[in-house]
Amino acid sequence: MTEADSSRGGKPGGLMAAMNPPVFIAAAILIILFVLFGAVFSETAGDTFDAIQAWITASFGWLYMLSVAVFLVFCIGLAVSSYGRIKLGPDDSEPDYSYVSWFAMLFSAGMGIGLMFYGVAEPIYHFTGPPVGEAGTPAAARQAMEISFFHWGFHAWAIYVVVALSLAYFSYRHNLPLTIRSALFPIIGWRINGPIGHTVDVFAVLGTMFGVATSLGLGVMQVNSGLEFLFDVPNETWVQVILIALITLAATASVVAGLDSGIKRLSELNLFLALVLVIFVLVVGPTIFLLETFVQNVGAYLAEIVPRTFSLYAYPEQPGDWMSSWTLFYWGWWIAWSPFVGMFIARVSRGRRIREFIVGVLLVPVGVTFIWLTVFGDTALHFELAEGGGAIADAVSNNLSTALFKFLNEFPLGFVSSLVATLLVITFFVTSSDSGSLVIDIITSGGDRNPPVIQRVFWALTEGVVAAVLLLAGGLSALQTGAIASALPFVIIMLFICYGILKGLRMEGVKQMSYALAASAPVSEANVPWRHRLHSILHHPPRDKVVTFMQQTVRPAMDTVAEEIKERGLTAQVDQDENHVALTVYHGEEREFVYAVRLKGYYLPSFAFPELPRSGQEEKRRYYRAEVELLEGGQHYDVMDFTQEQVIADVLSQYEKHMYFLHFSR
Repeated sequence: MTEADSSRGGKPGGLMAAMNPPVFIAAAILIILFVLFGAVFSETAGDTFDAIQAWITASFGWLYMLSVAVFLVFCIGLAVSSYGRIKLGPDDSEPDYSYVSWFAMLFSAGMGIGLMFYGVAEPIYHFTGPPVGEAGTPAAARQAMEISFFHWGFHAWAIYVVVALSLAYFSYRHNLPLTIRSALFPIIGWRINGPIGHTVDVFAVLGTMFGVATSLGLGVMQVNSGLEFLFDVPNETWVQVILIALITLAATASVVAGLDSGIKRLSELNLFLALVLVIFVLVVGPTIFLLETFVQNVGAYLAEIVPRTFSLYAYPEQPGDWMSSWTLFYWGWWIAWSPFVGMFIARVSRGRRIREFIVGVLLVPVGVTFIWLTVFGDTALHFELAEGGGAIADAVSNNLSTALFKFLNEFPLGFVSSLVATLLVITFFVTSSDSGSLVIDIITSGGDRNPPVIQRVFWALTEGVVAAVLLLAGGLSALQTGAIASALPFVIIMLFICYGILKGLRMEGVKQMSYALAASAPVSEANVPWRHRLHSILHHPPRDKVVTFMQQTVRPAMDTVAEEIKERGLTAQVDQDENHVALTVYHGEEREFVYAVRLKGYYLPSFAFPELPRSGQEEKRRYYRAEVELLEGGQHYDVMDFTQEQVIADVLSQYEKHMYFLHFSR
C-alpha cells in the first residue's frame, strides 16, 4: 500500500486523519463507564473485580499459559529462519536510534516500574511462601529466584516481540497504518478498515489503558511508601490519588514535549539512575555471592524453562491462589501491556532487521532484568538467610510496596539510596504514562505517528484517572484484575497476529523467489550502448540536470505506460513532486506495483574534485542520480540519461518481476 491508496474509496487513507472516530469514541465511552462504575460504586466494583479474576484464572489459565509458550517458540523460530534478514522498513532504511538510546527506551517503557516494585518483594514472597516445598530454606531461596526469572524472562518479552514485530513489519515495510489491525491484513484484507479492525483496535486501547494503569498504580503505591520512609508522609489511598494527579501532570508535560525531547531523555535518565542504584547495591552488598548466584540463577532458569512454561499446578496439590496472583497475573499483565509496549518498540525500531530486532528485544532487556533481580532479590535473600533478618520479609507480608525501602535501609546511606529509588520510580512512572498515552493516541488516530498533542494530553490524564479509580476500588487486587481481564480478548487477537505475520512473511519469500527467477539486471541496460553506459558511470550531473531529465524523459515514459495499462482495464496513475516521479499500478485486492525514480544526492568522489572551481560552494561538491525505487525500497541503480524507450523497458522489466510474484502468491 502506498500514499496513493488514500485516493481509493475504503482504503487506509481515511485512517490517517487526526482521529479514527469508531475507535476513539468507543474506547473513550467504555473507559468513562468503567471510571464512573469504579468511582461511584467502589465497594461493589471491588467485589466484582475479585469475582472476575477468580473466574478468568479458573477458566482460562490454560489459555494464557499455552499462548505465551506459542509466542516464545514463534519468536525463536522467526529469528533463526531466513526471514530474519528482512528489514522492518525499506531495504535501504537505517535505524532511527543508536543502540544505547534504543535499549534505554526498551527497558524504561517495558518493565522498569514493575522491577522497582517487585525486584525485592517477589523473591522474598516466594521464599517465605513458595508454591511447593518448605519455606525459609536455601532450596526455597533458589526456587524463589528461578520463579522470579521465569516471570520476568523470555516469555514476557516474546509477548512484546509479537505485537511490536507485526506493527513494525506491516507499517514500515508495507506502508499500512501503525495500528494493531494492520497485522490482520494478510488474513482479511481491506476488511481491517471495517468493524473487525475497529474492534481489534478498541481491545488494544483497553488493554493498553488497563495495563498501563496497573503499572501506574503499583508505581504510586511505591512512591507513597518511599515518601513515608523519607518524610513521614502518610501511606494512605488519598495520598496516592494526589500523587497520581501530580505525576500525571508531569507525564503530560513529557507527552507534549514529544518522543525525542521527552520520552527519549527521560528513558536515558532512567537507565542512568537504575545503573547507579544497581552498582551501589552490588558494591556495598555481598558482591561475590551475587556474582555466583547470577550464574546459578541463569542456569536454573534455562534448565527449568520448559517445565515451568507448561506448569499450571493442575493436580490436587495445586496452589490455585498462588497461580492467579503470580504467574497468571504476570502473563495477563504482559499481554495487556503488549499493545502499549509493542507499539512503542515498533515506533523506535524502524530500519532494523527482524533477526536483529528479535535478538535485541529478547536478550538485552532480559539480561538487564536478570542482573537487577539478582542484585536486589539475592541480596535480600542473603539478609534473610545469612544474617538472620526478618525486616524485609515482614515488610513484604504487610505491604509489598515498602519492601524496597526496608531493603535499602539495611545499607549505609539508606536515606540517599531511598531518595534515588523514589526518584527512579517517579521517572519510570512518567515514561510509562507518556509512552502509553502516545501509543493509545496513535491507535485512536488511525496510525498517525505524530498525533495531535491535545489527544495525547487527554489520554495521559485518562490513564491517571483509571489508575486512581482502580486504587480506590480495591488496591493491588483491583490492579491485578484489571490487567488479567483486559488481556483475555487480546490473547486471542495475538494468536491471529502470529498467523498474519507468518502469512505476510511467506508472501515476502514468494516475492524474493519470483525476483530470482526473473532477469537479475534491468532489461534496459542491455539496450544501452557500452560507451553511453560508461559515460553514465563516470558522469556526475548537477541537480537541475537530473530534475530536467525526470521531467522531460521519465515522466513522459511513465505516462505512456500508464495510458497503455489503463487501456487494458487496470488502474494506473503517475505522481510527481520535486524529488521523485512514481508509477503505481493497482491489481484489486492484490499487491500493487510501484516504480519510482527518485532524485538522490551524493558527494563527489575524490577523483572528480579537480573538475571543480576553487571557489565552488558546498552544493557544487555534490552530484545527483535518478535512482529507481520499488515498493520495497531503493534498488541502487541509476537511469540518468536513459531514453524514453529505455526507461519504459526498465519499467516493464520490474513489472514483469512483480507479476511473477503475484502468480506465485496466488
